[in-house]
Amino acid sequence: MTFRWVAGVACAAAIAACGSNGGQNGSGAGGSTAAASSAASNGKADTAGGAVTSVAGGAIAAGDTTHGLPANHMGRIPVLEYHVIAGSQNALYTRTVASFKADLEDVYRRGYRPITVAQMLDKDFSDVPAGKSPVIFVFDDASPSQFSYVQGANGQLTIDPNSGVGIWEDFIKTHPGWKNRATFCMLNGASDGHNFFGDNPKYGGQQKAWRFQKVKWLADNGFELCDHTIWHMKLSQYPDDQVQHQIAGNMMAIDSAVPGYKIRTLALPYGLWPKNKQLAWQGTWTDPKTGTAHPYHFEAVLEVAGGPTRSPFDPQFDPHHITRIQAVGNDIAKTLDQLDKTKNRFVK
Repeated sequence: MTFRWVAGVACAAAIAACGSNGGQNGSGAGGSTAAASSAASNGKADTAGGAVTSVAGGAIAAGDTTHGLPANHMGRIPVLEYHVIAGSQNALYTRTVASFKADLEDVYRRGYRPITVAQMLDKDFSDVPAGKSPVIFVFDDASPSQFSYVQGANGQLTIDPNSGVGIWEDFIKTHPGWKNRATFCMLNGASDGHNFFGDNPKYGGQQKAWRFQKVKWLADNGFELCDHTIWHMKLSQYPDDQVQHQIAGNMMAIDSAVPGYKIRTLALPYGLWPKNKQLAWQGTWTDPKTGTAHPYHFEAVLEVAGGPTRSPFDPQFDPHHITRIQAVGNDIAKTLDQLDKTKNRFVK
């Protein structure tokens, strides 16, 4: 499987994380309205309840089965990494809609509630009730499968219920305490529709004119926007000036959609560091045409793997090396099982 990038870059084999292909979800009618879909996330207390679903490990109850675990602010926090949400079977960079829904049910049942990377940096766990644990969902590569619109006959846009955001919004309606808290690490100039969630109707019917609207909707509705470079450059293979252009250029594109937005997090494409490692979080690109300098400075850098990350209260916590768990096979469930077995999960 390959993922071809634009700007004359040769095809890169998808042999490392974030090398997702251009597979898209199918469009369907329905979904939350773009204007009012965040209302369900406000003001609900945590309660048990829900139906029964299944994951790789067997049947699970959708309702939260935890009843207030002892506080553990030095425990680990799972940072879950997703790419394409589509297809008929799971693959290295693809999670089916059914599996993504099962993942949500599983973490909810275990007593996890979502926060953003930025909230973790701020040690802000206000969205997590006492006795429960934070979890961070990170969506890499900005594919249409993560966020799609469906256009009605009257031109009205609704969120595709089969896209990642549509599934998330629907989950909120039946799972009290679940909020719009996740981190989207976006590309703005990649091929195969990975340009702010789709730039051509052949990618799930998505229109170029909708791209900035999607980015702004995420920011307006509680999600975190994260830099992932312009077209997913392997930063280790390029000189410093091109590395800085890739990072700053994506930051500028996000700013075009949401003026003044402060980006605090970068996700490393393929998990590869630039030769000058510090450029992953701090640098300056100077536009050769205008002479204008565009500095950037991020507080957090996301690795591509490594397991659950350290607590921000841990003296060894390094925000420039935040480890993640890839949504591959049954890895998430196994990692959460291990955290419970070792009693090493962060609990508020």
